[in-house]
Amino acid sequence: MEITERRDDEIRDSKESANMDNIKSQYVTDSFSDERYSRELKDGLHPLRYKFAIWYTRRTPGVRSLTSYEDNIKKIVEFSTVEGFWASYCHLARSSLLPNPTDLHFFKDGIRPLWEDGANCNGGKWIIRFPKVVSARFWEDLLLALVGDQLDDAENICGAVLSVRINEDIISVWNRNASDHQAVMGLRDSIKRHLKLPHAYVMEYKPHDASLRDNSSYRNTWLRG
Repeated sequence: MEITERRDDEIRDSKESANMDNIKSQYVTDSFSDERYSRELKDGLHPLRYKFAIWYTRRTPGVRSLTSYEDNIKKIVEFSTVEGFWASYCHLARSSLLPNPTDLHFFKDGIRPLWEDGANCNGGKWIIRFPKVVSARFWEDLLLALVGDQLDDAENICGAVLSVRINEDIISVWNRNASDHQAVMGLRDSIKRHLKLPHAYVMEYKPHDASLRDNSSYRNTWLRG
């Protein structure tokens, strides 16, 4: 499956320029190295607070095991600047063009999109189910919030996943600590606010250790909000 097809006319220059300006206004300097910051500024680039990586998974039928799942995960690209984000994102195929079942993972660099990863193992995820006709817009808005450091308690966020399924697309946001109820609910409120999520959409939360026990990402959620 070729997932780097150019999205012909779906991102207009005016929108890209406006979004880039918005991200530039949000980046801060406390979480990336002085060396990288200085180098990217010298090159005329706009460094992000975090370096990110995009991963792709084309799921295969059968029971999930750590080995088989890791074998299916492919890192596509990594970036640490506003310019790098747009160069990567504008060449990704829209969710409507991806086969079912497929997952796109957008994570901070150094964190693998696995329940078992050290940054994820004590955490969980907020889950939102979308009709396919609107999922691409909400996914883009979420990515802009992540790279622009607009969501609250950004240090607690590991990444986000777009899961393409037969009748719906599912977006999830992963955090580090599932036992911190205040932080979990704060993340929920921040996601709702930045996505301007209509009241009709229900958010569900599931700790990763529960996913490991029942071998499922999205069934048997623990919390709805």
